[in-house]
Amino acid sequence: MTQSFLQQYWWFLISLLGALLVFLLFVQGANSVIFTLGGTSEERKMLINSTGRKWELTFTTLVTFGGAFFASFPLFYSTSFGGAYWLWMIILFTFVLQAVSYEFQNKLGNFLGARLFQTLLVVNGIVGPFLLGCTVGTFFNGSNFLVSHDNLLSPLQPVISSWANASHGLDALLDPWNLCLALAVLMLAQILGTLYIINNVSDDRIHLRARVQLLGSTFVFLLSFLPFLVRTLFKEGYAYNPETGRIFLESQKYFNNLLDMWPLLVLMLVGVVLVLFGIVRTLMSKSFVRGIWPVGVGTVMVVLVLFLIAGWNNTAYYPSNVDLQSSLTIANSSSSLFTLRTMSIVSLLIPFVLAYIVYAWRAIDNRPITSEEMHDGHAY
Repeated sequence: MTQSFLQQYWWFLISLLGALLVFLLFVQGANSVIFTLGGTSEERKMLINSTGRKWELTFTTLVTFGGAFFASFPLFYSTSFGGAYWLWMIILFTFVLQAVSYEFQNKLGNFLGARLFQTLLVVNGIVGPFLLGCTVGTFFNGSNFLVSHDNLLSPLQPVISSWANASHGLDALLDPWNLCLALAVLMLAQILGTLYIINNVSDDRIHLRARVQLLGSTFVFLLSFLPFLVRTLFKEGYAYNPETGRIFLESQKYFNNLLDMWPLLVLMLVGVVLVLFGIVRTLMSKSFVRGIWPVGVGTVMVVLVLFLIAGWNNTAYYPSNVDLQSSLTIANSSSSLFTLRTMSIVSLLIPFVLAYIVYAWRAIDNRPITSEEMHDGHAY
């Protein structure tokens, strides 16, 4: 196993984690429409208990995603998490609000009221996916940072990477194409969330509202994602010479990546078909409640491909808009061969972890949530 192979391998694992994270944002998507789908307090309680069974999976995947980046590509971790910290701090803070809201909304002595904590769930459901989408947008549109390895010799500030302005990540919100992807991720989370509710909650009134919400979210998703995708595929991308490491702009780089790695193009097309099938079938048939699965699998496929074309095929996955040569690639930002090799051995446990998650998921969801269950003392 050469270092180059391990770099490719770990970028695949990180891409897979990112794709799974986007799928698991169905928790945030469902929470963002609590007051839209839940007309009564009991209906809202059913919705919250539905997502409350899964919120730990989303948060754990987010932390694992960051941890995998830290271990395999530490220069990205120090540059993005250390430089764009305001963006990441807001994201993490909203997830903390989520955890607190689930646990305390119906606790005895809650003088703030359950509705406040439910509103905080909505805040996490909107802000979390939106800012995560905006962050992923910088993988294609660049960020304002500088990397200088000579700084390691500085006795006063031995920091390799630094942010080029005082916004520390919030400048990503000024790029309209980042906002376009952010809105698309938020709408995708709502699509997945409404489909999960249809599958997991047994209530005809909630199902009716969920299908109306699904139609609206799908329309806005297509309106925001398609322009971003077309523009990204055909704009100049960030390539590098594997022999010299020099970074340069290449016309239609990401589209060329799909053509050069044609199995990824096939995977993306299959994913798109699955997403459209799951949405259309759910809208056309009131008895079809399993739309979350084709849409979920299709989402993982498409997002996986987007991450892979951002880093594979000699592509700079984290471009710098200030200094092109400061852009990060899987070659110039990875850990040592020893670290990558050691972690690769540990990664062999991943299939067992996934098998446990599948088993736990089926055990938790062995029956749909009903209104009778809300009077159980173990409900949120």
